[in-house]
Amino acid sequence: MARGDEEFAEFVRVSSARLTHAAYLLTGDRHQAEDAAQTAFTRTYAAWSRVRHKDAYGYARTVLVNHVIDGWRRPIREYATEVLPEQQDRLDVDKAVTQRAWLTAVLEKLTDRERAVVVLRHFFDLPEADVARELGVSVGTVKSTNSRALAKLRVEVGPEDTLIGGSGR
Repeated sequence: MARGDEEFAEFVRVSSARLTHAAYLLTGDRHQAEDAAQTAFTRTYAAWSRVRHKDAYGYARTVLVNHVIDGWRRPIREYATEVLPEQQDRLDVDKAVTQRAWLTAVLEKLTDRERAVVVLRHFFDLPEADVARELGVSVGTVKSTNSRALAKLRVEVGPEDTLIGGSGR
């Protein structure tokens, strides 16, 4: 391995799960999330000599978000076929799976920008100024978008959804 590769491999090992999970929250699709995380790591590796002693995770997160947003701007075209792919059995066998499905469904009701703001603010726990900088919008836009998105999410949470979390929200 080249000098610094071990350090990058350790960075990927430590950051992979969280970055892939964030990509899943942004895309709602496991395969797109894995591809987006891989792209973020590839681009981070290309800039590793510049970012390794700074905030490498922040750089990778920014690359991830920008890559996902680019995908929203240029969606992949899908073409219908006569043969349907095999469907996964979607039985809820665990509370975590049920919660993930519920969260994904609720996040899909948000616009792309609202979803990005909610994930950056509440999953990554970034301050509004950092979210604004990463998305290229004003802090006021982040505040209003976050408020609007949370209001939508509150409407989506019904009495049956409070049981998912185990306690009333």
